[in-house]
Amino acid sequence: MQTVNIHNAKTNLSRLVDQAAKGEPFIIAKAGKPMVKVVPIDQPASAQMRRIGFMVGQFSVPDDFDHMGREEIEQLFGANA
Repeated sequence: MQTVNIHNAKTNLSRLVDQAAKGEPFIIAKAGKPMVKVVPIDQPASAQMRRIGFMVGQFSVPDDFDHMGREEIEQLFGANA
């Protein structure tokens, strides 16, 4: 991903925005420190794209999940609590 300093971004804003709209996001930095990331509005965040269904089929939840460890918990905290 391209990083541009703030002065360069101001000078070339139209070109950079056109590139971002075509799917080439960029980062604007000030004194070498990244400040903002410019991405197209309709492009979902990359974390959202990767996370949907990422664990499908990798584990299963036991049928007694809601009751697992009940006896131990009752012993620790008392059955009347």
